[in-house]
Amino acid sequence: MAGCVAPSAPPRTAMTAPAPPPAAPVTPPPAPLPGPVLTGERIQGGLIHGTAPAGTQIILDGKPVPTAPDGRFIIAFDRDAGPQATLIAILPDGRRQTETLAVAPRAWEIEELPIPKGTSPSPEFLRIRGEELRQIAAARAIGTDAAGWTQSFHWPITGRISGLFGSQRVYRGEKGAYHSGTDVARPAGTPVAAPADGVVILAADHPFTLEGNLLMVDHGMGLNSSFLHLSRIDVKPGDHVRQGQIIGAVGMTGRATGPHLHWSLKWRDARIDPLLLAGPMPAG
Repeated sequence: MAGCVAPSAPPRTAMTAPAPPPAAPVTPPPAPLPGPVLTGERIQGGLIHGTAPAGTQIILDGKPVPTAPDGRFIIAFDRDAGPQATLIAILPDGRRQTETLAVAPRAWEIEELPIPKGTSPSPEFLRIRGEELRQIAAARAIGTDAAGWTQSFHWPITGRISGLFGSQRVYRGEKGAYHSGTDVARPAGTPVAAPADGVVILAADHPFTLEGNLLMVDHGMGLNSSFLHLSRIDVKPGDHVRQGQIIGAVGMTGRATGPHLHWSLKWRDARIDPLLLAGPMPAG
């Protein structure tokens, strides 16, 4: 129809795209747990300290090693340890780390003698000695809560070192037993102090055939001290002793040719050198 105006179209409404959802935060993967850290000299007769994340399992040459709740531990190498040891760490996250430890050899003091080794022991000696060795083995099997293994060891007495760890005599080509500890010559009655905290695991009630009056102290984690040839013992089995506490006195009981202290250290089956733990003998 003339003069009619077509109705206008309704205005278009602009469509707004929905906002994207916020991006989920990216959580980085957890950092891998560190493996064991070892401190100390890797050498025959030596002891080293280790730290690892709490809950880590430590295995040395196929045998489990005890660890503290915070992951600290110790390992040691026997006087006759081979050139290598294998340390395995099974971390709490399940990863397994293997490290080959190079163990440095040592030049031991060897004395060649042109005489025979000696006569065979009598049946009576063997009977008595067997019981003594049983007592020593039973003592070493005792586990304690001692924490001396965490300390720096002190010399139980000071004086002239008259016998070195690891020294050995050879009788007409036949090797004798090597010296299992360090001898310190001092007059009989000289007080002997605990080199570190520990628990008494053996205090002989009579002199042993070789060791004489024998005292053994456990320092924890399989580490223990033995004190031989004492003139007296001032502590009893089960006593907790502190580093520096007087535990006995020098003597010459058992197989000894003069008054001295024989101090030996053992970690599990490994005999270790007291000189490496206590350091050079103090002067004076």
